[in-house]
Formats: sequence, structure tokens, C-alpha cells
Amino acid sequence: MGKAAYEDIVTGLDIGSTAVRVAVGQRARSGERESLQIIGAAEAPSAGVNKGVITSIEDAISSVSACLEKAERITGVQVEHAFVSISGSHIASQESKGVVAVSRSDGEIREEDVGRALEAARTVATPLNYDILHVLPKSYTIDGQSGIRDPVGMTGIRLEVDAQIVQSLSAPLKNLTKCVYRTGIEIDDVVLGILAASEAVATARQRELGVAVVSIGGATTSLAVFEEGDVLRTTVLPIGGDHVTSDIAIGLRTSIDVAERVKIEHGAASSKDIKREEIRLGELGAEEDEAVSKKFVAEIIEARVEEILGKIDKELKRIDRGGRLPAGVVLTGGGAKLAGLVDMAKSELRLPASLGYPVNVSSVTDRTNDIAFSTAVGLVLWGGRAMESGSGIGSSGPLGSLKVGSRIKKFLKSLLP
Repeated sequence: MGKAAYEDIVTGLDIGSTAVRVAVGQRARSGERESLQIIGAAEAPSAGVNKGVITSIEDAISSVSACLEKAERITGVQVEHAFVSISGSHIASQESKGVVAVSRSDGEIREEDVGRALEAARTVATPLNYDILHVLPKSYTIDGQSGIRDPVGMTGIRLEVDAQIVQSLSAPLKNLTKCVYRTGIEIDDVVLGILAASEAVATARQRELGVAVVSIGGATTSLAVFEEGDVLRTTVLPIGGDHVTSDIAIGLRTSIDVAERVKIEHGAASSKDIKREEIRLGELGAEEDEAVSKKFVAEIIEARVEEILGKIDKELKRIDRGGRLPAGVVLTGGGAKLAGLVDMAKSELRLPASLGYPVNVSSVTDRTNDIAFSTAVGLVLWGGRAMESGSGIGSSGPLGSLKVGSRIKKFLKSLLP
């Protein structure tokens, strides 16, 4: 690949507990305008990953390599670098404040001043075994005037920023990046999965009004709450679609594989309107051709879905947004495909709810209309905007993330043989 092609390709790599997904985007310029088109997407079963954390480096490398090979075959493009998502209950966030003096003698605030303020917020005392993923600015204060969204070009002497620091335990982060490097891929940046998914499924208007993006994965459920365009809260819950499958397997006394097929082909999030039909387990791969009630299956699923939604509601209440987000909840991720989940969310969370398909995305593949691909597509959009803004690969992302890659790169490359 030539240098121009290298720079024009943006790849999103989403390593999940159930599947590894890759989306490949291509940047194109026509005059002054720059567009980003998804030219291919691929998925492969995931191994060596549990609850968003890598538990076997070798298995995870095999899964990622298999998925990258599929993506390369589909697109005809060699994948050399990628934006990688991270998730898991080891992700933590905390509030921070950065204060700097404006450098210019005439008091005009420039991009460099904002960068220094964010860097000052970054120096918050994080625990020794944590690495900072993102510094997300919430609002700025200039000489005591608070609530400023974009201070560049304004005048003042003292600039403050209120920010949210998103951090990850060092070991899972290093294992993830080591796994990706071992497949021969350069890491452009490591991005919190739910922030990437939000980039794809939530519009600027929704983020302004107030919206919660919920991504239901195999082993984890991630939540990001936005208001006035800023991230209010991010959290990752250690519960997801695999727990629903396990409940069905236990309830029906059948194998996990049969339970997964029951969930996908006959599952519903609510048992309220389910007719008393029967499901023949023999037709779904069970050794014994047993008949089970569709309503009974729905009741099993309903109990677990209520638990997941209850935990989300608890998180919203913590920031005083329970039932109080005008743009409601956007549900995405593979686990959100359950029939009736949207209605269940409306009732349990007392909010408008919808399924989160990638919006405003130009694509040549139908895969981008699959909500399971929202994180991978979001990573491509995140990367495209980071490049377009001129901040370059791995510097401030569209939501104000600060670079994590270079430090980890140096560390990991020292580990490689």
C-alpha cells in the first residue's frame, strides 16, 4: 500500500466477548469536502475474551487475525493500523479540574491554552495501576465566568476546565494492546467502546437534549449519558446477553448452543403478549425432541432483562437523570436485538427508547445496518473525525480524548521479541 492509501484507510477493531468485529472506512476528498465511506465489515467468533477482558492472549490473537483476514478479503485492502475499543467493568471514571494562565499578553485564548488546561486536568492523582484513556471536557470557566462551551478566541487571564477522566486498569489495557500488536497491526488509539458506539448511533441533537446510549454486549452492558453535548457519565456493567442465554440453558435444561438458538429465533424481552405456542428443541439441535412453551422462555428472558434495565435505571438515578432525558435511551449492541426490548425499556426506564442503528454513515455494505456493528463503525467515525480535525492519529478525538497510544506503544514494543 502507498502512503496516501495508508492515511486514507480508517479501521475500527471491536474485540468483544462474543465476537470480534472489524469495520474498514475510506476517506475521500472532493474539493474542500472530505467524506468517509465504510467499504467493508467482517466478524469472527471471539475466543480468549471474557467480560471485555483478555483471558488468553494466544486465543484472542487467533480470533483477531481471523477477523482481519476476512475484512482484508472483503475490501481488498491490507489493514495496517486500527482504532481499538476497550470495555469491561475495570473501566473507571472520575471528575477532575485543570487550571492554567492564558499565555498571550492580549489574553486571547488559543487551542494551546485549552490543550494545557486539559493536560492539567489529566495530572489528577490516578491510582498507580491505572492508565488514563480519555480526558473529556465538560465545560470551561474564564476568569470566574462558568458554563463556557468553546473558549477558543475568547479573552481572559485564567482558564479552568471541568473534565471527566476515563481510566482503565493497566494490566487489561496492556494485554489488549499487546494482543493487537502481535497480529501485526499498529494502534492509532484505544477508545472506550461505548463512546465509539455513541459516535455512530447518537445524533448531535440527541446529545444536546440529553440521551443515554446503552450497548448490550455478550458479557457486559455499557452506558454513556450525554447532555448539552457533554459526557455526564460512562459505566460498564458486568452483565449482558450471554447471561440471558445461560438462564435459558438452565431453565430448559439444555445446552448453551441450543439455548442461544432459542433466544435468537424465539426469544422475546416481555412475556405479556406471547401466545401459548410451543418450541420444538429437536429442530434447534437438541438431542431430545422436547417441546417447551414460548411463554415460559419469554418469562426467563424477561427476568434477566428487567435486572439489566434496573441496573441502568440505578445508574441514571445516581446522576439525577432517572426518567429525565428528553432524547431518551438508544439501545445498541448485539444483545439489543431481542424482540420487545424497546417497549420494555420504555416502561422500565420511563423514557423514550429506540434501537441504535449507525446514523449518517455512507456505506457499500449492509453490515453497517447491523446494531452489533455499531462500536466498530463508531471507531471508524471517531478515527475519521480525529484525522479530519487535523489533530492527527491518536491525539484529541472528537469528544476530547487525549492520547494513550504512544506511551503504551513504547512499553509494548519493549515486550515483543
